[in-house]
Amino acid sequence: MEFDLTPKFAQKLFEGDGGAYYSWSNSEFSLLGETKVGAGKLSLHPLGFALPHYADSSKIGYVLQGSDGLVGMVLPNTREEVVLKLKKGDVIPVVQGSVSWWFNDGDSELDVVFLGETSKSYIPGEFTYFFLSGTQGIMAGFSTEFVSRAYNVNKDDANKLAKSQTGFLLTKLQDGKNLPKPNKENNNKLVYNIDASLPDVDIKHGGLVTSLTEAKFPFLGQVQLSANLVKIDAKAISSPIYTTDSSVQLIYVVKGTGRIEIVGINGKQVLNTEVKPGHLLVVPRFFADAKLAGGDGLEYFSIITTRQPILEDLASKASVWEALSVGVVEASLNVSAEFGELFKSKIEKNKIIIPPEN
Repeated sequence: MEFDLTPKFAQKLFEGDGGAYYSWSNSEFSLLGETKVGAGKLSLHPLGFALPHYADSSKIGYVLQGSDGLVGMVLPNTREEVVLKLKKGDVIPVVQGSVSWWFNDGDSELDVVFLGETSKSYIPGEFTYFFLSGTQGIMAGFSTEFVSRAYNVNKDDANKLAKSQTGFLLTKLQDGKNLPKPNKENNNKLVYNIDASLPDVDIKHGGLVTSLTEAKFPFLGQVQLSANLVKIDAKAISSPIYTTDSSVQLIYVVKGTGRIEIVGINGKQVLNTEVKPGHLLVVPRFFADAKLAGGDGLEYFSIITTRQPILEDLASKASVWEALSVGVVEASLNVSAEFGELFKSKIEKNKIIIPPEN
């Protein structure tokens, strides 16, 4: 079984006065379809507005930059619009089928990367969006007669409803447009700033790991995903890890550079490559991966396709090698008792991120 795990940059799908949308396509990155995950990136200029839409996939948005973003949502089976404020470091789950609009109310770029699962999508490995308005919106797709009858308006007004919005996907609003204000109480329930959260792992000269599940952030459970923000210090290395629950890890490189190695079926190394900001990577289920940060460190945001991930590492004091008895270690590695003891003593000193040697 062959996998092409080469990291990929996004391709620009649309660009207009309001901003741009980027996507990783299944045709360019077939592993997305095979593992049923997908990704996209929204970049809004000041006053940029993403038209109301829903999608065939659940996903998590992570705000890469910006301080005055707005998102409005109408969740499935509700009749209430919730308006939320977004800033750098925010994590926002987007439930499959929920209607949302996005707006940049600031004076600098607002960038949001979306990572999700696509098991129910029309195109495996991609998000398909359905817009309420615009040139490719649902309103424009129905005949004038149907729009007129459905909304109880005359035909001229039906044409106005269907055709006044000439934008597609993104547009730029004029100053003075009156959009609703965010609600702080809803923000506390539906948005979580992972950048400001206390890390679960903090290793001097090694790095930080902040994990996010529904235990910390209950709304995350609605998309049935979990997330991690990992910051590896310069020249430090992460312990090799793998998932034990058949879940897939999807990684977006935020900052820095480094190298990643992935080992798969039959102990075959399936990836050994440099990674840069903007790269997207997939770690298939049960495959083991390790990351070595470059001279400027390495920061990445990732999702795992389960609500409660079960990870095992292979080089720390919490690893399976540490759990195994010395005799089993000796027999498995075909080494002497002395070397087996030395190996276990080294592991006992390690954590999930290992600082560089002095």
